[in-house]
Amino acid sequence: MLTKKVKLGLIPANRGFFSDKLAAKMRGQTIKALEAGGAEVVAPDTSMTKVGCVETLDEAEKVGKMFRQAGVDGIVIGAMNFGDEQGVAYTLRHAGLNVPILVFGCQEEGPLRPKLDRRDSFCGLLSIGDALRQIDVKYTVAQAPICYPTDASFKKDVAWFLGVCRVVQGVRSARYGQVGTRPEAFWTCRMDERQLQRIGVTTVTMDFSEVVTTVSKMKTDAAVKKIVSEMKRGIDTRSIPEKRLVTMAKFELAMERFVEEEKLDGLAIQCWLNVQDTLEISTCAAMGRLGERGIPCACEVDVLGTLTMHSLILAGESPAALADWNNLHHKDPEVVNLWHCGVYPASFACTKPKMGTHAILSTVRSPEVCTGCVAFEVKPGPLTVARVAQCEEGGYKAVVAQGQVVRTNEKTFGAYAWTRLKNLPRLYRDVLMRHFPHHAGISRGHCGNVLWEAWGNYLGFDVFSNVETAMDGRYSTVLPF
Repeated sequence: MLTKKVKLGLIPANRGFFSDKLAAKMRGQTIKALEAGGAEVVAPDTSMTKVGCVETLDEAEKVGKMFRQAGVDGIVIGAMNFGDEQGVAYTLRHAGLNVPILVFGCQEEGPLRPKLDRRDSFCGLLSIGDALRQIDVKYTVAQAPICYPTDASFKKDVAWFLGVCRVVQGVRSARYGQVGTRPEAFWTCRMDERQLQRIGVTTVTMDFSEVVTTVSKMKTDAAVKKIVSEMKRGIDTRSIPEKRLVTMAKFELAMERFVEEEKLDGLAIQCWLNVQDTLEISTCAAMGRLGERGIPCACEVDVLGTLTMHSLILAGESPAALADWNNLHHKDPEVVNLWHCGVYPASFACTKPKMGTHAILSTVRSPEVCTGCVAFEVKPGPLTVARVAQCEEGGYKAVVAQGQVVRTNEKTFGAYAWTRLKNLPRLYRDVLMRHFPHHAGISRGHCGNVLWEAWGNYLGFDVFSNVETAMDGRYSTVLPF
């Protein structure tokens, strides 16, 4: 699954009392490491500054302007030796960018000796950090703060930081399509558009009547037939009438065109009961297929659910889904069923998905107008569970948990994942007491620490988590183990 390549500005911090040769060496290694991690690197070279590093105020002005013109998504500050904290601070001032910042320092070449060139970055990084505090700049510290750029730990830190940059920049510029109105019974899907706009998120509305009109006028052309053919290849659709598959394909195409025309990053869609009464389908299969392609589609017009799914996609570079905290296992208190009616991306499935009828809605509508749900059990493996919610007094809060999808003897309809979450009773109490809704975003793999840093440090959310390496309490209360 492809996401936008992250552009990183590098400030190789140098200080004149120390070896320029060693600083230049570490600068080169850092650029190679960042590029190997998948970043596009913007850094000064020897034609701009002494040995391609930053020390003086003049150099800081040049490099800051370069970052601003390049529009970097994040900045890496590397203390190549002790580093000049004013050079770093003024580079950021001249850049004027509100982006994530990673700081680290380079390890010594070897054992210290009286006449051996040294770096002292262990000391200098503290001065740089204090200077950033004085100019009110937030920053991220590498998990191994002092290292060589060639170390495996730095490679992990780069991957982590790139995820943080994707989430922060993605959310701050996000546009989410709100298709129809939420179900009247679901206060849990309420949200404040104006409050969302304050963090950079724009909602673009479409009345569901527009969808009905678009689908009804759409011809069964080559584009529609192609979607039907793709559905049949990826999902067992043998029990579904052809005319229903054609309508599902037209709905999917209408949503895809809405995304393209409005440059949307995700959708929150009205999926019952008006849909069944007008289009005579369930939208689950189409929403899951869009999600597979990186367009998160939240059920029941849950716009904050879309934000959560979008963040998961950016953090882990894999598809996301929206789940209900559905059932506690009848014997194991740390296993929960993360379920929805049949809207998960097919790549979550352990066997070929099967399309059928919405088991709940077909109790109040004719089953033949409720087709379109995709049933399967999610394959075992790591899973991240997360949710963003608006605070009653303003601002945002989020919960992040990591666990494992496991196989059990329990079976149900729709799409579902029996998931083991450490200390689930306490986590559930926290979700309930801190007023999170019954929907949560899920993605395969573990990316909780990316969300913890991006949401907590840079977007200013209060974050609660069961992620072990997030237990420093910087952003809010963390669950004990």
